Amino acid sequence: MNVESWLAFGAHSDDVEIGMGATIKAETDRGRDVIICDLTEAELSSNGTVDIRKKEAERAAGILGVTTRSNLQLPDRGLYMKEENILKLVSVIREHKPQYVFAPYWVDRHPDHGNCARLVKEAVFSAGIKNIQDPKRLLAHKVNNIFYYFINSAERPQLFVDVTDSYSAKIEALKAYPSQFVKTLESIDTPLTNGYIERVESRDKLFGLEAGVSYAEGFIPEQTYITNHL
Repeated sequence: MNVESWLAFGAHSDDVEIGMGATIKAETDRGRDVIICDLTEAELSSNGTVDIRKKEAERAAGILGVTTRSNLQLPDRGLYMKEENILKLVSVIREHKPQYVFAPYWVDRHPDHGNCARLVKEAVFSAGIKNIQDPKRLLAHKVNNIFYYFINSAERPQLFVDVTDSYSAKIEALKAYPSQFVKTLESIDTPLTNGYIERVESRDKLFGLEAGVSYAEGFIPEQTYITNHL
């Protein structure tokens, strides 16, 4: 059984859960090591605080069977295409040596998600070049492929993953972020506090309908994907 590690990047904690939480749970259940790396602490979020979000992210990771979750503490709304940012991602890739890397799809209403995708693409390429030195001076590592998951986009996936058996864990992981998804008297009204989890579930049901299963998560690979499964 292939249990090489996967590395999933998100601009903010909860991005990865929205896009591929059920796929992660299915893989950790079969023994794969899945690492999550959040680029920012989401310090500009309308609701919650950095400390609250950190605790929520830890709970969500535990629900999905993720044992390693890190945060690069890049500035929220500051994910710019700068060499220092790219090299920080290079260090993460070289440290964990993943088979596949995951990132948000580059077309999204939130600019940080698209910028995350572009940073990840640059970092994956640079991580494989031995003469590029990252801050930790690690050895080069070539990733097999990048897969882009969906947060707010409505693009048609090129790849569907049947997540019917692990889907309840995804919903549980999303509910681990009440500061983001639960509307209270104190919270500020945002798209996330108005039935967002239900909309995500509806999308994944539609993906499942197209794939012929109850629930599916969708992905777009960077390079042509030629095997039958992830």
